[in-house]
Amino acid sequence: MKYIKASEAPLESTNAIKIHDAADFEGMRKAGRFAAEVLDMITPHVQPGVTTEELDRICHEYIVDHGHVPAPLNYRGFPKSICTSINHVVCHGIPGPKKLKNGDILNIDVTPIVDGWYGDTSRMFFVGTPSVKAKRLVDITYECLMRGIAQVKPGNTMGDIGHAIQEYAESERCGVVEVFCGHGLGRIFHDAPNVLHYGNPGEGPEIKEGMFFTIEPMINLGTSEVKVLSDGWTAVTRDKSLSAQFEHSMGVTADGVEIFTKSPKGWTKPPYD
Repeated sequence: MKYIKASEAPLESTNAIKIHDAADFEGMRKAGRFAAEVLDMITPHVQPGVTTEELDRICHEYIVDHGHVPAPLNYRGFPKSICTSINHVVCHGIPGPKKLKNGDILNIDVTPIVDGWYGDTSRMFFVGTPSVKAKRLVDITYECLMRGIAQVKPGNTMGDIGHAIQEYAESERCGVVEVFCGHGLGRIFHDAPNVLHYGNPGEGPEIKEGMFFTIEPMINLGTSEVKVLSDGWTAVTRDKSLSAQFEHSMGVTADGVEIFTKSPKGWTKPPYD
């Protein structure tokens, strides 16, 4: 895998991993913090009876009113400003007129562009009171995210991240979605490297100071198999089991990792009090 200085790289996705400087870190801090603010803002609106289309409208207006741009809107034809994935939807759910009901679990994924930088993050939400199995899945998925992040430091590899996630998820009898992955980002929405949520220790690209990427494990209560619906976006579990996901954007520091998308309110996983 090739590594290049971000300052010398074209503003497009390449097969090379970009290495960023201190000024770039500052840009990502602003973008990441605002992305997390959007999720903090929308939290009290996630209630039984609200439509995902309404949640999209609120997030869109909040992003635009602050002078920023919702990256998903019209990205490769995606029609909305956020992704809303309910229950057995794995990712890329399109907001629509369906009303949330008590017991649903919901992932909201946002990516505002702030001064040219992409802040990408998602969280799970409980609609009313979740089932015991739904709460267990969400807890396991958050733990998968944090175990993956714990492997981020110079000298480790992408395989170390994936292995930590896979080992824990499978020990809890859950399936790790393999067809979707985390990704490099910065001034590009999706860039190298691909961040797999499964793998073997010591394999894959080496993690180096200055890399920016997301970790965003999708964990299923059933098997890992998914299918994409006819809209070309919505991915669902093949066995209709529940699925959950959390996502953070981060940068590799000299001795570890800086998470750009931590909640300003200190919220990590639901319930958010």
